[in-house]
Order: sequence, then structure tokens, then C-alpha cells
Amino acid sequence: MRTEPAALPGKSLVREYAEAIGIALLLALFIRTFVVQAFKIPSGSMIPTLLVGDHILVSKFSYGVKNPLTGTVWVPVGEPQRGDVIVFKFPLNPDQDFIKRVIGVPGDTVQGIDKKVYVNGKLLPDGPAVHLDPQIIPAGIQPRDTFGPLTVPPHSLFVMGDNRDNSQDSRFWQFVDFRAIKGKAFMLYWSWDNDNFAVRWNRIGKLIH
Repeated sequence: MRTEPAALPGKSLVREYAEAIGIALLLALFIRTFVVQAFKIPSGSMIPTLLVGDHILVSKFSYGVKNPLTGTVWVPVGEPQRGDVIVFKFPLNPDQDFIKRVIGVPGDTVQGIDKKVYVNGKLLPDGPAVHLDPQIIPAGIQPRDTFGPLTVPPHSLFVMGDNRDNSQDSRFWQFVDFRAIKGKAFMLYWSWDNDNFAVRWNRIGKLIH
């Protein structure tokens, strides 16, 4: 009886490793696209909530399962709420990711008067926001301290950084389209203080509010 030669053990092992790596890469891509994605904070616009060197996790499905190419929602889950901290594509440069706090949702009227923010005519408590510059800049020079009133259009958000005196946000370029939202920030998983060359252990595992 004629028998076929046995396959070389090395060839089978290489194939098994290749398949395992391929599956792992596909799984990682799926998780990053639809479940959770990691981001690093490069600027101080969200101080004190987020510091330079913080590494955060962002839920990709908090506002629905989206088409990763167009941003349209395939399976709706929820909508952004005032106070949410979101990551989105910067409207003036979609290749750049920004992180800010939601201040106004569709239909809201947002106005700033001498560093005070009003939503639908009611004063919005500062909450985690800070003002590190006591100077008040007139609206005729720039909209940092006084702006609006602006009405948030459908499927859009008005966002601001918690570091109110040092944040490029909706006061300067207005609204974020729902399709540009990447997800909701929910936890810090690592934090590195580059100035002191040290880990900020007390921030690791902290929830983002």
C-alpha cells in the first residue's frame, strides 16, 4: 500500500502560530473599533479632571455601535448627556482627536458671560471646571470668557475643556457632530508625570466623571 509522506512538524507549528496571531490581531482590532480604545492625554485642557500623561480608556459603544468609516450609528444604545467626557475627531482637523466635556446637547442654548456659562438661561455650576487666569477677555477680542448665545443644532454637541482658560473648544469653533464622536471616557489605567519622572499611582483606576 502506498502512503503519503507525513507533513513536517515545523510547518504545522508555524501555521498554528500564524493562525493564533491572526486571530489575536483580528480580536484586538474588533475590540479597538467597537468596544474600548486607549488614549493618552497630551495637553492640559481638561485639568484638573485629566492631567498631561494620563492614559485613559474610552467606551466605543456608549452611544451605539457605529460604522467605523462614516460614524453613522448601526445599533443605537444611548446619546451623549451634559457632563459626559467624550473623545471626538477635531472638526477643523479630523485626523486629530480631542477630549472635552459635553456642555450643551441638541436644542440647548449656551451662553458665556464673564466666565460664567448659562445653559437655557440657567447658570451652569462650574463643577470640576477651573479658572486659572483671573483676567476677563472682552468678547470683541475673543470668545473665551464671553460668547453666544448659541443654539446647539440637531445631532451636535457644544463642548468645553475643564481648564476653561486654556482650552480650544466649542467657544472658538462651535459644534461637534455626533458622527465625529469616538466614545465616552470612563477610566484612567495609567498616569505618568513626566516633569517628576514618576508614576501617579493615586490616579490609576480612577473613574472619569
